[in-house]
Amino acid sequence: MLGPEKLPRVVGEIGRWVGRARVMARQFREQLEEEVRLEESRKSRPASPPPAPTPPATPAADYEHDPNRSSENERGT
Repeated sequence: MLGPEKLPRVVGEIGRWVGRARVMARQFREQLEEEVRLEESRKSRPASPPPAPTPPATPAADYEHDPNRSSENERGT
């Protein structure tokens, strides 16, 4: 049996443990709900393949082969 000296301390300790348990349960529930939301959003998005990578452009090569560009020799300068 607990006496009047130990009872308030024991009740306070039990209250702290219950509070910690409630916080942990809430965090766990929120984490599960977040995972469910993420999974549902993944399923709702259409499965499309990632875009194909584009080859890097070579500006110098494009400039040399540009049919609209005339060389300096053709202009007579």
